[in-house]
Amino acid sequence: MQRLPQTVKVVGSAYVIAIIIALPIGVLSAVKQYSLFDQTATFASFVGFSLPSFFTGLVLILVFAVGLGWFPIVYNSTLEVTNFQTFLEQVKQMVLPVTVLVVQQTGALTRFMRSSMLDNIPQEYVRTARSKGLAEKTVITRHVVRNSLIPVITLIALGIPAIFGGAIVTENLFRVNGIGQLLITSIQNSDTPVVMAVSFTFAALTVAFNLVADVLYGVMDPRVRY
Repeated sequence: MQRLPQTVKVVGSAYVIAIIIALPIGVLSAVKQYSLFDQTATFASFVGFSLPSFFTGLVLILVFAVGLGWFPIVYNSTLEVTNFQTFLEQVKQMVLPVTVLVVQQTGALTRFMRSSMLDNIPQEYVRTARSKGLAEKTVITRHVVRNSLIPVITLIALGIPAIFGGAIVTENLFRVNGIGQLLITSIQNSDTPVVMAVSFTFAALTVAFNLVADVLYGVMDPRVRY
């Protein structure tokens, strides 16, 4: 409970930002397939997904922390937000670790959303919606996107336990005093009870959010009944 708030602030913020960025980009890439936007987004997604977090983190530290001095290198976990000044300090120290996580997660979500959209666009129900005279924007947003989100929900739901499991590499790189760093420290110190507790919590959350994803299928797809 002492480490969880730091992990949720950093990893949770990164995950929310990644979803907000990735889903619209995936939709536009599928709608404008093979366009310049699609090719640029695809290239950026592959690069972001392929680069390891320790490499991206070190590059950001060298450029923006050491070279330009815009952001701190080490995350101050003891900082308490009491006024606007401390809030800005909190945001500044979160920028680099959050950016590292957003780059990696956005790439995966964008590719998955694009592929799901491309699977649904040629379907008969889409042609039927267009033949009824619906505007293309309505067809895409109301029909294609909603059906395309069904498999993406699984990816998003299974990624949520990672928020509580912590980003091990990123937390250790920026010295974020979160669960990921706690797990590494416990392994190094042979603190078996803590390692078991973190592993069990992560496993329980994975099962729980699998159930949440299954329930959301019925919300997104009226054909699914329990």
